[in-house]
Amino acid sequence: MNKTKQIEQNAKIVNKYLNSKLKGNPKKLYDAAGHLIVNGGKRLRPYMVIRSCQILKGKVSNAMPAASAVEMVHNFTLVHDDIMDNDEIRHGVPTVHKKFGVPIAILAGDVLFSKAFQVVTDSKLSSNATIQLVSRLAKACVDVCEGQLLDVKMAEERKIPSQAEYITMIGKKTAALFDVSCAMGAICATNKVKDISNLSSFGRNLGIAFQITDDLIGVMGDSKITKKPVGNDLREGKKSLPILMAIKSAKGNERKIILKAFGNSKISRNDLNKALDIIRSLGIEENIRKLALKYAEKAEKSLESYSGPAKTELISLLDFVVKRSV
Repeated sequence: MNKTKQIEQNAKIVNKYLNSKLKGNPKKLYDAAGHLIVNGGKRLRPYMVIRSCQILKGKVSNAMPAASAVEMVHNFTLVHDDIMDNDEIRHGVPTVHKKFGVPIAILAGDVLFSKAFQVVTDSKLSSNATIQLVSRLAKACVDVCEGQLLDVKMAEERKIPSQAEYITMIGKKTAALFDVSCAMGAICATNKVKDISNLSSFGRNLGIAFQITDDLIGVMGDSKITKKPVGNDLREGKKSLPILMAIKSAKGNERKIILKAFGNSKISRNDLNKALDIIRSLGIEENIRKLALKYAEKAEKSLESYSGPAKTELISLLDFVVKRSV
């Protein structure tokens, strides 16, 4: 079975559990909360929770509440991110605030956030394990919020951040949820600190590799394939790594065209496309792929003391993430 089919098969199981937990009244609120879940998503984070539990010989049933909780938190961040960025499309469908309005979208995000912690406490694990799960998830949520604000501040400031500052930002905004997914999966199987730490490290480095690649796709991707609006990061002035490298590498008129589009919400689609074409022509993709691979190798090293099919599937996830096509 190839990686895509493995992830899809896992997603079906998680979706069934998620849908059973996202029901209630007023119905419109829960329809809004489940909108992005119903309309797509790979369920990478729940996949990581479950496989991280299995690599330590834990039961899938023990990991399912944690897997669903992480996905709820992830979707909460998507709903609120889309409001902040005023994005109109996600997973090929209207974003929650475009379909249901901003007030309901905010409440839908809040429901997802709250339900995540409710679901975690529904698990049949020991009270000590449950406390660890809640504590880890809460810290990850704080990290995500801090990372999101770092991203916003980077966009607002005139200064071009360093690569290290960019890695710090995505380490919080994105990698925190990958980290906690693997840590929570481990906690569902064991109380050994070393095992939990190893899986946590795997998730963190995978998350950084994922976001580096995702930022690349955000600038160089084909929206027909990715189902994501390409060019939003440039138009919104987000200092993602491809944009930072492009501004640094471009010369003369080409640099002027990129800077004209950068942070210009009123840029025409034609001028935006010109800037994107220039960025694609600069040859920065190879360097970005190499950096993503560096973090993927760190992630793989975290699992060197384990064996079995769950390890094989987690390692193959690295290739799936880093080699995603633009």
